[in-house]
Amino acid sequence: MSTRWQYHIAEIKVQIFGASVTDRAQAELTRLGQQGWELVSAVQSEAGDSLRLILKKPA
Repeated sequence: MSTRWQYHIAEIKVQIFGASVTDRAQAELTRLGQQGWELVSAVQSEAGDSLRLILKKPA
């Protein structure tokens, strides 16, 4: 039987003030990882104003 997947896209916006994108992405990945999500890919938007994290977990 093949595994069925559930997908999630988390968007981390670039902010002038506050924690860096790297710190916020790491915190979000840790939080989602604790829920069973696995990172598939990370893509920066063409405008450079956000980072999209693409994750999956078994359905």
